[in-house]
Amino acid sequence: MLLHSSLSSLGHVEGGAATVVAALRALLGDDGTLVVPSGTPSNSDTSPVYRRAVAGMSADQVAGHRSRMPPYDLDSTPSELTGRVAEHVRTLPGARRSAHPHTSFAAVGPQAAAITAGHARDCLLGERSPLARLYDADALVLLLGVGFERCTAFHLAEYRYTDHPPRRTYRGVVDDGDGRVWCEFEDVTVDASDFGVLGAGFEATGAVRRGRVGAAQARLFSLVAAVDHATDWFTSHRTPDQTTR
Repeated sequence: MLLHSSLSSLGHVEGGAATVVAALRALLGDDGTLVVPSGTPSNSDTSPVYRRAVAGMSADQVAGHRSRMPPYDLDSTPSELTGRVAEHVRTLPGARRSAHPHTSFAAVGPQAAAITAGHARDCLLGERSPLARLYDADALVLLLGVGFERCTAFHLAEYRYTDHPPRRTYRGVVDDGDGRVWCEFEDVTVDASDFGVLGAGFEATGAVRRGRVGAAQARLFSLVAAVDHATDWFTSHRTPDQTTR
């Protein structure tokens, strides 16, 4: 199961993120695998996080900021902007994490290694990422206190709706065991700006189960159904040389 969550949306939870993760793992059972996004945009100078950080800086200040940007290390770099529940999963004993310096995923459970293995650097969220492995496994997606704007499963459809999706250059600072270095690669332009509208249309199909968990709204659905719907939706609403922005 792929989880996107906001701990604060649940209201007070005794034990916090650990309690939420323990409850979900108990529901999944011994054969279930829990997967979360564990991305790290702060090590990239092509990310919105970087652009916000350097806005208004002088050239010398930007150079200093770049020199201090931490390299991605899959074993130690904390996840960012994915919430306390996701970070707790990343730090669990036996958890595995994919190698992508920007869009990694962490997983715990019997399929964790298979899901996180082989995450290619030039494939943020496509066929050589954990999302494709989750699609193949017919995984479920749980949005716990967050909206469809956070649904990374839709990104897989950005790689599938056309043979020629828009592409761009990405850069980041990494440590692959030989010290701090910058890497650059080209990949599909990922754009979540229309995911709210896309998600509302998907929910209208009746494919989404809704309920309450504490004070939060929860949505549960098939990742395959979500990706297939998004693939069709992008075919009608996007052109190969233009994303919605």
